[in-house]
Amino acid sequence: MARRLPYHVVDVFTDRRYAGNPLAVVLDADELPAASLQAIAAEFHLSETVFPMRSDRASYRARIFTPATELPFAGHPSVGAAHTLVRLGRLPAGLVVQECGAGLLPIEVDAAGATLSGAAAEVGPDVDPAPYLAAIGLAAGDLADLPARTTSAGLPTLFLPVRADAVGRARLELAALAATGLADSLAVVAWEAATRTAHARVFAAAHGVPEDPATGSAALAFGVYLASAGMVGEGTSGYTIRQGAELGRPSTLTGTVTICDGGVVGVTIHGAVAPVASGELIAP
Repeated sequence: MARRLPYHVVDVFTDRRYAGNPLAVVLDADELPAASLQAIAAEFHLSETVFPMRSDRASYRARIFTPATELPFAGHPSVGAAHTLVRLGRLPAGLVVQECGAGLLPIEVDAAGATLSGAAAEVGPDVDPAPYLAAIGLAAGDLADLPARTTSAGLPTLFLPVRADAVGRARLELAALAATGLADSLAVVAWEAATRTAHARVFAAAHGVPEDPATGSAALAFGVYLASAGMVGEGTSGYTIRQGAELGRPSTLTGTVTICDGGVVGVTIHGAVAPVASGELIAP
């Protein structure tokens, strides 16, 4: 008899259904090989599918797949998986710990959503923005007076800071982006200092997702970027990211970055989670 696995579809980084970033959470798949997990993710064809599994080091272990590849870490699967496991009664509410390729990450789960803490901050060198601008149909005049650089708090993202009017005009050329050799996500961001809000679009073609409606890993990395560019000071600073409107999936991600003695000692990102569907699938 074919084995059946329960699954749940939730929308993450939104408080209403059919917005935010959709996620498939597939349960009880611990014994399946990676090829079967990848086949399930390809079948859902969402930006990510997460498989929470047993762990002897944490509350659970998360394996995260795009339609094309496995990721060591991603934000919206982490938030969505933790909230779903608590909502289903598989874990108690409050603090849970997720094991994944980025290490052991604490997640605080509440009734509405979850707050994810990132991994250790990393900052790469400044890069020439020209080839990346060309890959999204923008020009040098669209740049903001900020550095283009890669930062990470679990998964690297290259940030390309642009003027507010340029974000919506970005148009991804897959071949041009592939020609740059970029192996990370590319985030086009416009920062409004007065409201501490960024309008962002994230192109993750290297991971099989041309454009992502909400990207928790990039939102965590953006806290590191803000600190590295001197845009926030000592202590804890909050920020908000608006993403996904261009895809018809408006998303809101709220983060914090904490700086001590000039270095980043913590980043968090919070998002709401809205359940959409549940059912069973036949295991490959």
